[in-house]
Amino acid sequence: MNGRWVVGSEHDGGRTGTGDTNGGKVSNGAADLVRARAQLLDGGVPRNPRLDAESLRQALVDLYELWITGKAVELGITRESGLAVVAVGGLGRKEMLPYSDLDLVLLHDDVDPARVAEVADQLWYPLWDAHIKLDHSVRTVPQALRVASDDLIAALGMLEARHIAGDQDLSNLLIGGVRREWRTGIRSRFDELIAQAEARWQRSGEIAHRAEPDLKNGRGGLRDIQLLDALAIAQLTDAMPGLGPEVPGGGLKQAHRRLLDVRTELHRVAGRARDQLRAQDADEIGAALRIGDRFDLARTLSDSARTVSYSVDVGLRTAANALPRRGLARLRRMPVRRPLDEGVVEHAGEVVLARDARPQRDPGLILRVAAASAQTGLPMSATTLNRLSEDAPELREPWPKDALNDLLVLLGAGRGAIDAIEALDRTGLWGRLLPEWGAVRDLPPRDALHTWTVDRHLMETVSYASAMSTRVARPDLLALGALLHDIGKGRVGDHSIVGAELANHIGRRLGLWPSDVRTLSAMVRHHLLLPDTATRRDLADPDTVQFVVDALGGDPELLELLHTLAEADSLATGPGVWGDWKASLIGDLVRRCRLVMAGGELPTPEPIAPELIAKAKAGGVHVELKPGESKHTYAVTVIAPDKAGLLSDAAGVLALHSLRVLSASLGGEGDSAIDAFVVSPKFGDPPDAGLLRQELIRAMAGDMDVPALLVKREREAGGIGPSQFAQAQPRVLWSGTSVPGQVLLELRAEDRIGVLSRLAAALEECGADVRWAKVVTMGSAVVDTFCVDLGADDGPERRAAIEKAILAVVPRPAPKKPEDGMPGPEVIGT
Repeated sequence: MNGRWVVGSEHDGGRTGTGDTNGGKVSNGAADLVRARAQLLDGGVPRNPRLDAESLRQALVDLYELWITGKAVELGITRESGLAVVAVGGLGRKEMLPYSDLDLVLLHDDVDPARVAEVADQLWYPLWDAHIKLDHSVRTVPQALRVASDDLIAALGMLEARHIAGDQDLSNLLIGGVRREWRTGIRSRFDELIAQAEARWQRSGEIAHRAEPDLKNGRGGLRDIQLLDALAIAQLTDAMPGLGPEVPGGGLKQAHRRLLDVRTELHRVAGRARDQLRAQDADEIGAALRIGDRFDLARTLSDSARTVSYSVDVGLRTAANALPRRGLARLRRMPVRRPLDEGVVEHAGEVVLARDARPQRDPGLILRVAAASAQTGLPMSATTLNRLSEDAPELREPWPKDALNDLLVLLGAGRGAIDAIEALDRTGLWGRLLPEWGAVRDLPPRDALHTWTVDRHLMETVSYASAMSTRVARPDLLALGALLHDIGKGRVGDHSIVGAELANHIGRRLGLWPSDVRTLSAMVRHHLLLPDTATRRDLADPDTVQFVVDALGGDPELLELLHTLAEADSLATGPGVWGDWKASLIGDLVRRCRLVMAGGELPTPEPIAPELIAKAKAGGVHVELKPGESKHTYAVTVIAPDKAGLLSDAAGVLALHSLRVLSASLGGEGDSAIDAFVVSPKFGDPPDAGLLRQELIRAMAGDMDVPALLVKREREAGGIGPSQFAQAQPRVLWSGTSVPGQVLLELRAEDRIGVLSRLAAALEECGADVRWAKVVTMGSAVVDTFCVDLGADDGPERRAAIEKAILAVVPRPAPKKPEDGMPGPEVIGT
């Protein structure tokens, strides 16, 4: 610089030279500022009490402003001088931290350059000589506006500009001009703004899940608060979007203050500017803020950061939808509202409530909205979540079956369930459905193996379990066990024992059968039994195997569930926790236990009511529709001549009327088939039984092309219904029966529109005579057992042909990359 200030230039702050570097003009006029700041930071003695974080920031703002305004008067920077001092950065936001940079702009208008240079020298040099880090520039308003238009980072900084001293009209020209140009140019800068934020998140990671998070730049940090402010200035969204009345942690405003408090104490503890919270400082900072130890501090930071992250997601989505349209885009029609479920539609890329939805009278609406979001991958509208938070009543205990089914659909949606549950949790809705969640929310792990907070670990386990749902006969219990296996953490006592008791209460609240409640509780109680035993005891010792069998009460179904849960739990814990060694040990233990537990009973057909048998003997086609056990379920009974294609036609007619088959029992009497279905309408009320009968007769006569209509219906639904790709590979199991030529075929797969009709058609095309069947839908999973008569033609080739036919009509996971391989469906024969 050669001792002189260059007008219109910008220099890096932090110059710390002392002495006479400007022809003897430099003074130590900022020494009193440094002494006052030191007194504020050295509090803790009776005459100088220690300020809390928020009071310290305000005191620092007042201190710097006092010094700058006093210096400005001394230098003649007055209202009529054509000069103004504007603060940006922390001082501009009134968020001055102990060692924050001082970011100042000296504005001038038609002032002699020599005079500007002299003022700049006398304003900057005392700060430099006092070792105060300074970012500075000297500009006219047009120069500053030009910089803001060319440099996004500079523009974001100037959006925070605040007048400090001098000509306020000049400052207002800059502040108003920057904000006006930001609003008018946001459309062309929005993509760059998003790319910049994503690059920052990629570099700094998520605060909620980092051992040493970057409080300023990490996802969910202070930069994201500033991003929301910038979107609000552009009039695209609110700076502090409402998260509902029951939001955990107090909402975005509270999250912002907590992050500032932690960063303030980080500066104070480190004795210098620092953004990354080091593990060795966490206990001291937690104590200073009266939060607790480092684990309590980590929990507070996780809650705050996740609240900020959710708010940013909402803000960016809202801003993208609010961007002004230009050219041909202005002529496009408004987005259509596509139905997703009863009372739930898609609009403008979000899941929202239908116009006729009545949240006050529909407590299950929360779960239907979340399930639709998880399945489609579309986010839930913030307005919708707020409305549900304010208006939706509590679910009565026990939950109705349709509410439990929607919860299972949500949990079976793979990665989509994580975002949906996170959105529910950030707006207070998840805690309303599952009050026990509060103890694990944002709870940090106690060992280094765990990557996630406990609540996120549970959601990750649910996601992994959804990809394994076809390994078990009870995918519903697997999903619930994955969700609850660590629910006992954060409380006094062994988390497995505490969690088992909580699972009892939760299972009863959800409306599970008593036997299922016992199984769920046992899953939580023993979720560590297999990995602990397999890795710590001698598997060749019969006592080891008997110990496990006795602990599980000899229940092979429970063993199967725990085996799958152990893998999902390990994968969700962190890298390297699940591997070939652990998998082989647990697999060996499970095989040994199965040998001891062998001897389970095979499925048998359901008994048929006498009145239905009498009606079947009378002949003809009959369709009955009656209300089911819960509000949104109905019992449909179909009696018709037992001819090829009847099951496919009957199930297809139900699907075409948006009746989802939850369970079915198929049998017959004489020449008539008696098929009983439990169905749930996707929308509104079910059709009249007479209409179903007429269409069934048309389908049986060949006057209705059911397969083609199902294809059309699924095409119209697009990505609205269950995804075209499944989370888990379909699985086929074969079992023998006591009747020669008859075998049991069990299919475990994921649901799709008309899947039962398609399966029945596939079996018919293969010449497999279905003698009876049991069909169960649990959330988005189906477990269908068919007793098929193959006669003397039973053999490996015949079975392989049947497997190929039925696997062709059920959803399968998306193709993997070539290097990952393409594992096929699992087929097991016994």
